[in-house]
Amino acid sequence: MMCVPFVHVGGSLGMLGSLYSGNTSVVQHRFGAGEWLRLVQEHRVSTAFLVPTMLQRILDHPDFADTDLTSLVAIAYGAAAAPVALVRRALAALPHVAFANVFGQTETLGAYTTLLPEDHRDPNRVGSVGRPLPGVDVRVVDPDTGTDVEMETVGELWVHTSQNVSEGWLHTGDLARQDADGYIYPSGRLTDTINRGGEKFGPIEVEEALRTHPAVSDAAVAGIADEEMGQRVGAVVVARSPVTLEELRSHCRELIACFKLREWLLIVDHIPYTDTGKVNRRQLAALIASRA
Repeated sequence: MMCVPFVHVGGSLGMLGSLYSGNTSVVQHRFGAGEWLRLVQEHRVSTAFLVPTMLQRILDHPDFADTDLTSLVAIAYGAAAAPVALVRRALAALPHVAFANVFGQTETLGAYTTLLPEDHRDPNRVGSVGRPLPGVDVRVVDPDTGTDVEMETVGELWVHTSQNVSEGWLHTGDLARQDADGYIYPSGRLTDTINRGGEKFGPIEVEEALRTHPAVSDAAVAGIADEEMGQRVGAVVVARSPVTLEELRSHCRELIACFKLREWLLIVDHIPYTDTGKVNRRQLAALIASRA
């Protein structure tokens, strides 16, 4: 099933790989969860690539439970950070499907890491994007000095592969940490870094903490300009039931450092996402600043 934009490297490579393999490709011209379910059942689709937002909408759709999805063999997902809760939900809802998380960008001509299906069986790995693919070298560095940071410390990902569009190390702009086994855990984009009174951190850790609250179905975080602190932490939340800022702060206090706790809260019906499933943080920040 081809249901992501052709203009992005994931869509282009997915289609080219399918044609090269001699597969039949079902093209969904514009993604809709209900139509996606219908096409899978009608054409007995076996594989697909999805962004996390698409996966969530498929699982949430009222037709999901009654659709025959037994033809599905594998689903790859990527292009944006996948919430841990969403991945666990998908594994439980589709236990016969092999899931793979792919992580990369146009400048590397596609993925440079992958979390394999067997890795998904380890609950500690679900938040990872996997390990570098063969022929790929990865460094995690201090973006200000270019020196490697210690294991488990967040820094900028630098990637070297023969597929890089330019020579040498590619400064990806992605923030992540790497564990002792080589698994990479993303923390957001360098341009999304929140600087609150000199404490710098990415938004993904805060979003993951928010999503663990039972009243929260989705969340997104951005730094909001502030004269005193430089930036303050703003959160937009899609809520299943009424919830307050103080309730969320109290819930997250045991999960993340106190300086990362959100200070502004906005309850919305939908998070602003781009066509590729990434949070539109510029729009998000403007929304919080104007309405929170």
